[in-house]
Amino acid sequence: MKWLLLLLLLCGAVPLQGQTINVSPRPQVVNIGSVFTFKSLIGKVIKVAMQAAVDDVNSNPSVLNNTQLNIIMHDTKFNGFMSIMEPLRFMENETVAIIGPQRPTSARVVSHVATELKIPILSFTATDPTMSPRQFPFFIRTSQNDLFQMAAIADIVHFYGWREVIAIYGDDDYGQNGVAALGDKLAEKRCRISYKAALPPEPTRENITNLLIKVALSESRIIVVHAYFFWGLEVFNVAQYLGMMSSGYVWIATNWLSTIIDTNSPLPFDTVNNIQGVIALRLHTPDSVMKKNFVQRWHNLTNVGLSTYGLYAYDTVWLLAHAIDDYLQRGGNVSFSKSPIVSELRGGNLHLDALKVFDGGNIFLESILKVDRIGLTGRMKFTKDRNLVNPAFDVINVIGTGHRIIGYWSDHLGLSAMPPDELENTSSSGQKLHNAVWPGQTTQNPRGWVFSNNGRHLRIGVPNRYKFEEVVSVQSNGIITGFCVDVFVAALSLLPYAVPFELVAFGNGHDNPSNSELVRLITAGVFDAGVGDITIITERTKMADFTQPYVESGLVVVAPVRKLGSNAMAFLRPFTPQMWLIAASSFLVVGAVIWCLEHKHNDDFRGPPRRQVITTFWFSFSTLFFSHRETTVSNLGRIVLLIWLFVVLIINSSYTASLTSILTVHQLSSPIKGIETLETNNDPIGYPQGSFVRDYLVNELRIHESRLVPLRSPEEYEKALRDGPGKGGVAAVVDERAYIELFLSNRCEFGIVGQEFTKNGWGFAFPRNSPLAVDVSTAILQLSENGDLQRIRDKWLLRKACSLQGAEIEVDRLELKSFWGLFVVCGLACIVALAMYIVLMIRKFGRHCPVEAEGSIRRRSSPSASIHSFLSFVKEKEEDVKARSSRERQLEDI
Repeated sequence: MKWLLLLLLLCGAVPLQGQTINVSPRPQVVNIGSVFTFKSLIGKVIKVAMQAAVDDVNSNPSVLNNTQLNIIMHDTKFNGFMSIMEPLRFMENETVAIIGPQRPTSARVVSHVATELKIPILSFTATDPTMSPRQFPFFIRTSQNDLFQMAAIADIVHFYGWREVIAIYGDDDYGQNGVAALGDKLAEKRCRISYKAALPPEPTRENITNLLIKVALSESRIIVVHAYFFWGLEVFNVAQYLGMMSSGYVWIATNWLSTIIDTNSPLPFDTVNNIQGVIALRLHTPDSVMKKNFVQRWHNLTNVGLSTYGLYAYDTVWLLAHAIDDYLQRGGNVSFSKSPIVSELRGGNLHLDALKVFDGGNIFLESILKVDRIGLTGRMKFTKDRNLVNPAFDVINVIGTGHRIIGYWSDHLGLSAMPPDELENTSSSGQKLHNAVWPGQTTQNPRGWVFSNNGRHLRIGVPNRYKFEEVVSVQSNGIITGFCVDVFVAALSLLPYAVPFELVAFGNGHDNPSNSELVRLITAGVFDAGVGDITIITERTKMADFTQPYVESGLVVVAPVRKLGSNAMAFLRPFTPQMWLIAASSFLVVGAVIWCLEHKHNDDFRGPPRRQVITTFWFSFSTLFFSHRETTVSNLGRIVLLIWLFVVLIINSSYTASLTSILTVHQLSSPIKGIETLETNNDPIGYPQGSFVRDYLVNELRIHESRLVPLRSPEEYEKALRDGPGKGGVAAVVDERAYIELFLSNRCEFGIVGQEFTKNGWGFAFPRNSPLAVDVSTAILQLSENGDLQRIRDKWLLRKACSLQGAEIEVDRLELKSFWGLFVVCGLACIVALAMYIVLMIRKFGRHCPVEAEGSIRRRSSPSASIHSFLSFVKEKEEDVKARSSRERQLEDI
């Protein structure tokens, strides 16, 4: 009998998941615990708010059906150890849930114990985004996750076009995990944290001063402060003392600052003066009648200001009340038992074996998570990952003696000028905020960065080339000059701020250095920027940011050329042999077609066979000069002739233009016609040492690297081209146009062949996300617009051309592919005209010669006679046919 009673008790104490139990009547009182620091900024508010919530719950019998809710509050007295021990005291007693602790560090420890004892821990202050329900299944966050707050800050940074921020935070779980979440959200916007400025969890003024001095020496002026209430304002106090609350700075505070403003309003004058222009976030709570009534009632409860934490504390108590009611309605029993694991800790002065397991903890947790109600803070409902639905924040700007809301942020709409609850039923116009007043009482949006005032000059890497001193030249005394350097210096002179820099040569001066390696060293931090003939290519843009190109310089082919002289057969050079053959054949074909179409009607195309042949030849070739005397009388003949004359006009004009160019302009000839020739043959190709040209030829054009010969200087270019492939030289050199133009300025026996086959440009390289790249690009555009860029180019790169620089590479001969469309149209016209003519002749033959036609049908065994009769009819003149037909009809009438 005893075993049966024990079994029944066990079944009642540990109900099955999801089952409804009916063991005992509803208890008269249900205890919940709360641990926080009573005299803290949040504690002064949430103590009043939670007690008001308990009173409201107990005064409404319909909530818990006459069961009283009792909240027991323990003061942790600003002590982290007490924040851990006080919850353990509740776990000794019959407490179904605990609200608190305030700090995430304590909440982590307590949550481990709560998971073992099945007692839910609810916290609206432990907003650490890393506290996941998988790790802490009995921890429930009843306010917004810091992950959303950091997403809001990232959207603000991106909205104003800033790229880098500095994060000031406490070096504990709360600060570290919050800033880590900020870094992730900024990365999604292609922004980053340039400096993580960590402070001790309880910093002194000296700690803060030393840290802010380092921050002031950094480039970024966007500073995010993720602090605790008790030392956050000291950061702004020291910043004011150091002159860091002036124009150009941007300070963004997480919701700790808005909590201070709401709780301690009005703030002392000195405090308000220290935070002028600061942007802060505040948990958004939609306006409602319930909230309005509670705010009016609040002033009768305490003289402390009401912050959003007070609203969340009130709603947390109500959430527990509804969960308790649901749990009791499902037959839940408020009972506790000893844990086998905890029982092993029996003995000692700590009495850990007194900790009890909440028997209905799992079901009660389900009841909490399925609550869905409207509270002071809006809708209280949990998502699958246990975050509250509809996370939103107010974006406030501290101005004068108060503050104003310049916008809102929500998870589903982003930034907006209207509250997210009002935008749900309207169309959003995109990310938008009202104008803000920044530190220094300015309304102009800050640039967000300056050059660090740490006394260090920017190290600008400059390629130390072996030759082409016009582009970049490193003198023996260390002075670096050249076209690229002058453009860079001119661009920096247009910036609205000073840029201290020093030029550092990269390379030994005997071999051309690799510009790709220079860009890699910028990424590695060896150089702060790269200035020189750095071509902007895909590989390099993956490592660094480039400015607007200041030189357009694609790849070209240079090869030996020879001057073509005039000769007796120069008139044949405009057309290729194939073109001459097709053109001559077309004249004959069109002449024959016109003869066929005109022979029956036109006396000019009749007569003895010899005369007809001569007439046909004469007519076809005289159309070349539009001097044909014979007229066309048939419509089909006129159509064919009209199309043919148009073809002749095009061919004649093209021939004349090409021949004029050949006879009046010096022509240069080369066996290399362009990059296409180099791709098809096996001749060696020269390229500039250290350039990207080699990789382009190998990887893009699939030219075997054994054919490539590195060359360092114009003299090596010249020698290799003169020797040619037969004497160990090269057939051509591939380089950028800017260098080739310098090379050809005094070497007339070489020339550019073919077309420029890439479109590249030179730019200055900077580290990724460097704001200097954008400003220098703007300066380069200004140089281009005011003509200074062209003047600098003329100074360095403009050279007097040699006597043959006016010459051109041999003009490409006109090929058939340029005219095949005309010949096809003319040919189709001839075929269609002949087909229509034959059909007409057959119809006329049947009409005018019916006897012959019928006879031919009967004599199918002799088709040659029918064909002969038809051809005779075709050759016969039209008038003769009509006269003969008339006589035959008269004879038939007689």
